[in-house]
Amino acid sequence: MSSVRAERRRWIERLLSDGSIGSQHDLLARLKSEGVASTQATLSRDLADLGVVKGPEGWRMPDQGALAPTDLAPAVRAYLLNVEVGGTMVVLRTRTGHATPLAVELDRTRLDGSLGTIAGDDTIFMATRSPAIARSIARRLEGMLHGDRARRPARR
Repeated sequence: MSSVRAERRRWIERLLSDGSIGSQHDLLARLKSEGVASTQATLSRDLADLGVVKGPEGWRMPDQGALAPTDLAPAVRAYLLNVEVGGTMVVLRTRTGHATPLAVELDRTRLDGSLGTIAGDDTIFMATRSPAIARSIARRLEGMLHGDRARRPARR
């Protein structure tokens, strides 16, 4: 990694740990005020490479309250609203601003058969290896969302 990139990333980490940054635009402005040159595209790549996530309180480093890689269920319950399957895609809906933190946790968990995610502001597209895997992942996520109530038979 170049020394310029490494220094810019150290500044990003420092600024995110010092306080709340509400948007990439705010972070870019803070970097420029510190004399650190960057473009929006470069900043986006840096944030992705550093694993920076956007939560309700703004951008943060993954070690600032992030979930453990194997602890997907709390993230699903915190962020997920709805799951749908379309072919080999699983489409996940969240509240505005919550797609990225959930996508990061999904990618960290590396669900079997998942090829990766693309997150917008309130929607995540998860590519899978097959329609059957997409349905299986959707059922698993719905089970986490509803505490597995949907799959348990009713007791009498």
